[in-house]
Amino acid sequence: MALSFSPADDLSLALAVAADADLVSMSRFRQADLDIDTKDDNTPVTDADRAVEDRIRAMIRASRPRDQILGEERGHSSGTESSREWVIDPIDGTAGFSRGLPIWATMIALTIDGVPQVGVVSAPALGQRWWAATGHGAWTKQGGVTRKLSVSSVGSLDKAILSYNSLPGWMDAGYQEPLLRLIQSVWRARAIGDFWPYMLVAEGQIDIAGEHDLQPYDIAALWPIVTEAGGQFSDVTGTQTLQSGSALATNGVLHDAVVSALGESA
Repeated sequence: MALSFSPADDLSLALAVAADADLVSMSRFRQADLDIDTKDDNTPVTDADRAVEDRIRAMIRASRPRDQILGEERGHSSGTESSREWVIDPIDGTAGFSRGLPIWATMIALTIDGVPQVGVVSAPALGQRWWAATGHGAWTKQGGVTRKLSVSSVGSLDKAILSYNSLPGWMDAGYQEPLLRLIQSVWRARAIGDFWPYMLVAEGQIDIAGEHDLQPYDIAALWPIVTEAGGQFSDVTGTQTLQSGSALATNGVLHDAVVSALGESA
């Protein structure tokens, strides 16, 4: 008989796992003996990435032995509950982590039938964690204070703040000109990297975040946090998918306008 877990049950597990993972990652952060390798795709990986993912997998497997798991470093592990898959990025922002920058996070998501339902993003070097589950809102905790998240109400591009992360990523995807036009149409544009701009969208501090060259584990945990905060999440064409290699998060009000702007001559 299939076991039944509520979104609150799964979120509680994800939060417990994230807290444990933070102990592993912080024990290796800024350590002189950190082991850094280069993967086949020319991206860095450290002993901390592998150790964090192994710890997360062990905890999930102990509590949800039937669920599937997808992780950046260890790939896919099958389970009998084909509709339920945990998606793990043990350290999002490994390049920064390896250089001692504090902007990195462990990201844990649960997808059900391919749709992200639970997301936890934990950035211990920044002292902040964000989380959400479908129907339970989006939340953050920093400095011992927990607060509910809500996106901005900015209603026009000329008043919006955009984070585009990596210009080469947009260029490689053939979106250089549409992105430059979008940058010229907004109030402010910044290249904030990795998970953080999406969390800033959820917090209402910026209004648009997007990028290319992504995998499902780069996206899944961000999705429910943005949407439960009242925003909208898709790829850059407006399609709700984890598989296209791009992401676009907005306060919702601006989403169609951004998709339209990026669709011009893309």
